Amino acid sequence: MRPYPLLFIAALACSCAKKSPVMYPETKKKIAIDSFFGQAVEDPYRWLEDDRSSETEDWVKRQNAVTFDYLDKIEYRTDIKESLTELWNYEKRSTPFVEGDYTYFYKNNGLQNHYVLYRQQGDEAPEVFLDPNTFSEDGTTSLAGVRFTKDGSRVAYLISEGGSDWRKIIVMDAASKTIIEDTLTNVKFSSVSWRGNNGFYYASYDKPDGSELSAKTDQHKLYYHKLGTPQAKDKVVFGGTSAQKHRYVGGYVSDDQRYLFISASNTTSGNKLFLMDLQNPKAGIAPVVADEDSDTYVLDTKGDKLFLVTNLDAPNKRLVMTKASSPTPDTWVDVIPEQEHVLSISSGSAYFFAEYMIDALSKVFQYTYDGKRVREIKLPAAGSASGFSGKDDQEVLYYTFSNYHTPSSSFSLNPKTGETSQFWSPEIAFDAADFESKQVFYTSKDGTRIPMMITYRKGLELTGNNPTILYGYGGFNISLTPSFSITNAVWLQQGGVYAVPNLRGGGEYGKAWHDAGTQMNKQNVFDDFIAAAEHLIEQQYTSPEYLAIRGGSNGGLLVGACMTQRPELFKVALPAVGVLDMLRYHTFTAGAGWSYDYGTAEQSKEMFEYLKGYSPVHNVVANTVYPATLVTTGDHDDRVVPAHSFKFAAELQSKQSGTNPVLIRIETDAGHGAGTPVDKTIEQYADIYAFTLYNMGFKVLPNKKVKG
Repeated sequence: MRPYPLLFIAALACSCAKKSPVMYPETKKKIAIDSFFGQAVEDPYRWLEDDRSSETEDWVKRQNAVTFDYLDKIEYRTDIKESLTELWNYEKRSTPFVEGDYTYFYKNNGLQNHYVLYRQQGDEAPEVFLDPNTFSEDGTTSLAGVRFTKDGSRVAYLISEGGSDWRKIIVMDAASKTIIEDTLTNVKFSSVSWRGNNGFYYASYDKPDGSELSAKTDQHKLYYHKLGTPQAKDKVVFGGTSAQKHRYVGGYVSDDQRYLFISASNTTSGNKLFLMDLQNPKAGIAPVVADEDSDTYVLDTKGDKLFLVTNLDAPNKRLVMTKASSPTPDTWVDVIPEQEHVLSISSGSAYFFAEYMIDALSKVFQYTYDGKRVREIKLPAAGSASGFSGKDDQEVLYYTFSNYHTPSSSFSLNPKTGETSQFWSPEIAFDAADFESKQVFYTSKDGTRIPMMITYRKGLELTGNNPTILYGYGGFNISLTPSFSITNAVWLQQGGVYAVPNLRGGGEYGKAWHDAGTQMNKQNVFDDFIAAAEHLIEQQYTSPEYLAIRGGSNGGLLVGACMTQRPELFKVALPAVGVLDMLRYHTFTAGAGWSYDYGTAEQSKEMFEYLKGYSPVHNVVANTVYPATLVTTGDHDDRVVPAHSFKFAAELQSKQSGTNPVLIRIETDAGHGAGTPVDKTIEQYADIYAFTLYNMGFKVLPNKKVKG
């Protein structure tokens, strides 16, 4: 691993060099017209939405040919790939978990495409239990989840092929590791919850009539599968009628096997909750929460006591207890009342562990089941902790800790004494002591105070010439808390700055923070991100010539909106698997479920005009100098369909002024990101970093020195 940065020396001299314009493939225009509240909107690239057409396939091949021809000419691209490969090649492990007589854990020896699931009994040597690297020759089939029976004797595991959200379920006898029945297919957005050893609940949609990758899926159903019977005979438990029509449905059986809980929702925020007493199925399904105005889920049960986590009347969440015989909100009693900070909670060893986000950093407290605080769990440093879950009779629990410059390590905890010690840490060619993370607060356009973590090599000089990646998300109540990334570590080792603001729309400060970045407030998110960029520039961490913005999915929308609103502020834009056509996003797959955050163009004239006002596809203006842009997507992305990225790239290529390139990199046999093989991830980030540095004007001579 090179100890020196690939940057800085005489960078200003080469940053002004003109680059030859890219000869883009022709993208035909076939005008489709939509009408919204009497206003006609042209869509010249509608034809790219047909993911099954030979025309689209040909367009993808031609775009990739141009993109990879461009990337092949960056002399240090291979050098960056080698750096990524070298750093990636270390052993990684998950925290252990107990099922039956075995302790299980995931491990990757270094460069394996997928983590392998191991198990061990007592002090015996670990053995391979499931190896996803054997599922397909090219590594594009991944393990998407495992669920054991209560006694650990059987396991149902899910696989994803080509990165698709559609899954298959395979059932195996755990002791012999033999498959015991036919594979279930066409399963989507589902976990598995066993009822005894002879059957389980899962959820899916009817198989769409059109393309499985883009056709709208609207009614989710909960099924019960009895082992030994064909899937076609599986019984619909919930969701089979118009009265039970919901876009997202899930089922969970309590650990004591007495209750089935059903969550049902139409958007990604807010859910109904139902209960079925499995000892008295004739009583039917009873409501716990009858509307979708809040988020509520079951954490645990003890006899007829139900412990629920909810944000009903508690924007920062609280833990409540009620009785199964009368579970509605009017009977709820606080166990851990709402606090000043957002609650995330787990259970293990007959205790609750409450993690609070304080300016996006973890603090963890241990509680008894009657709500008495036992102690604070001392964490190694400022960062993110997760885990603290397990069976009631476990004497030891485990958790992980990391931050932006500290690789993830595992710790053990004795809940009776509070003693904690390092259980496992990686041996990695990255010295965390050489780097630091600094939390700053800056002011957004409307005066809101926003936190941001900035990570860099110690001794960084604030010259304004540091290549910087500003990463953001800002949506769906998702919190960006500090975590270690190998790809980010390589960026840091080469002298880069990595900055992550906690934008509105996320969950860092509870429901109010989330709602402040949704629907008619969505512009707040973009303003927060733009203000973060301006802060980095004002404080001379970087300048517009050395600033790249990156985000994926909803974060891809963030990048697309900000680069079209403030193109002069950024040198490089890296939108990944982005939601970029805001007038049509809800017409694909389960996209309509995102309407809580976005609203829809049919909702009202005001909402249509607001969406059209920032929709990246609709706000590319001819003869504008946009940042050098590398759009990334996967041809099997059936969550945010690749047509979003196709249309945005086509618009930019046709209207870009100046010499900044606009390229699209389309990964084949890849989806929204989960389950992507390591070798593909390394190749993708080598391309992203090479593209970014090259367009910032850096010329690198491999393994020697930096030269302008």
